[in-house]
Amino acid sequence: MGQSILITGCSSGIGLDAARALRARGWRVFASCRQQADCDRMIAEGFDSPRLDYADEASLDAALAQVLAATGGTLDALYNNGAFACPGAVEDLPRGALREIFETNLFGPHDLTRRVIPVMRAQGHGRIVNCSSVLGLVGIKWRGAYVSTKFALEGLSDVLRIEMQGTGISVSLIEPGPV
Repeated sequence: MGQSILITGCSSGIGLDAARALRARGWRVFASCRQQADCDRMIAEGFDSPRLDYADEASLDAALAQVLAATGGTLDALYNNGAFACPGAVEDLPRGALREIFETNLFGPHDLTRRVIPVMRAQGHGRIVNCSSVLGLVGIKWRGAYVSTKFALEGLSDVLRIEMQGTGISVSLIEPGPV
């Protein structure tokens, strides 16, 4: 068995492409999706595909348990890719919409990362990759909610990288543009 990775947000886009590319390079890819129908499609394509919704803590537990059961308790990499946007003028964003986008784009990846770190510490190595955005560096009109979550993910990732020095766990941040 090659190296193992859990990737979130594999129903389309960057997550789907990363899952296919890493599998082609010999990785054991756990291509998670928020919706079971997307997981079923990934399973039909030959992937392990646990259902994982960042806003649902029980799904984080279940997905990680499924991965660890399949790998004998190890995980080489975590790629926090899942996210969504909530376009609109900042002045029009309701508080609930901000709560929802922060739950998925920041709190969920943080929670999953916290659950994975003890596994990586025990095995003495690991890589955590957080997918931010060019909008984690600069803001643009009508994207205030998304931009704010990505700015926050940037800061959390930078500090985590510092805190993980010397543990064998590396933390990377990518900042793609429009896809």
